[in-house]
Amino acid sequence: MDATTQRHPPARHVFAVITGNALEFYDFTCYSYFASQIGAAFFPSKSPIVSLLASLAAFGIGFLGRPVGGILIGAYGDRRGRRPAMLLSFALMGVAILAFVFLPPFSAIGIAAPIAVVAIRFVQGIAVGGDVGPTTAFLLEVAPARRRGLYTALQYSSQGGATLLAGVAGYTLSQIFDAKGLEDYGWRIAFAIGAVILPFAALMRRSLPETHEAGTRQGPLLLAPRHWRTVALGFLMLGSTTVGFYIIAYLTTYAQRFLGMKANVSFAATLVFGIANMIFSTLAGHLSDRFGRKKLMVIPRALFALAILPAFWLIVRERSALTLLGAAFVLGALGQMAVTGFVALSEALPKEVRSASLATIYATAISLFGGTAQFAVTWLIGATGDIMMPAYYLLAATLIGLVAMALMDETAPAIVEERQWTQGPPVGRELI
Repeated sequence: MDATTQRHPPARHVFAVITGNALEFYDFTCYSYFASQIGAAFFPSKSPIVSLLASLAAFGIGFLGRPVGGILIGAYGDRRGRRPAMLLSFALMGVAILAFVFLPPFSAIGIAAPIAVVAIRFVQGIAVGGDVGPTTAFLLEVAPARRRGLYTALQYSSQGGATLLAGVAGYTLSQIFDAKGLEDYGWRIAFAIGAVILPFAALMRRSLPETHEAGTRQGPLLLAPRHWRTVALGFLMLGSTTVGFYIIAYLTTYAQRFLGMKANVSFAATLVFGIANMIFSTLAGHLSDRFGRKKLMVIPRALFALAILPAFWLIVRERSALTLLGAAFVLGALGQMAVTGFVALSEALPKEVRSASLATIYATAISLFGGTAQFAVTWLIGATGDIMMPAYYLLAATLIGLVAMALMDETAPAIVEERQWTQGPPVGRELI
């Protein structure tokens, strides 16, 4: 179907895609928030920081599975269609979530427990890595041409919903249970909440239409040389933004472990971050349809870079709920407006290999930079004694991403068509 003549897709189809995506990110986000408690359950040590590092290392294993899922399931989405790929990735995630909920701790089964955690995280990584390409391709292809920014941004907005739900679960459980209760079974309840949604989301995805027709499906992931500039810039851009996401998500563990703040206060920061993510990623996608992708990438990202050091300085100096929540909201709002870079990358890739290409670029960048971010800053704090290390690490990543965003081509149909009237059609450029 010509994207320029498409109507708005039914709300139930969009909801089915973003609900599944949100559930998969809920699992990853929950692990990030409960890393300390999970470390105590499966990686016990006399040193709390060693236990936390081991837990975060297992968290990072999940990111190693993402490129595998991106290549295999993403390519499957290009060959067989978006819907079969989305159902496959969702099934893998469901099995992994249930296995993690019921996995006995180290005290019950010994070394088998951490080994099982690593295996489960790897499977979850495959599922998430494989889901991003088909779901994003679906949202882009089902949307009207001049609303692609809004619909594709819902992918990131659903991640904000996952962050918010995980934050609600964490905050509520931290109010109900003491520290020992959270370590013993509180974190399991948080993951079980996600498992409850599994059958409903699976049924909704089965009803989705197909957007990638039989004549256009191709096999291996092949990109013409002219696309490799886009790939390189997209890789740097996504690597930068994922560091931002996981460093802000790390505020929960950071505030508890290094600033001595109470668990309920630190979990409240995740609520604020999730709300900011949902609102501003959606807003950025909507505005980018009108004003272009580049403006909505570069300007907020530059403001984000300027806000990093003052925000962390205030958090460390004040160590109060107000500064922590305020910083989480400001950094979350500015940081998540970078969703327009994800939209631009999705539009720039050819449809025939969009699912596999996007999934592979995204998963590789996230595994290398997102999966290591929390471990890296924890290690840096331990090695240097400087609790401002997360800010320095985040600033360096942000500046690299900002340069990549500035070099990306404009892909918003409204802006491209306007330039066609004044400069003539760009050679070899397609809008979808």
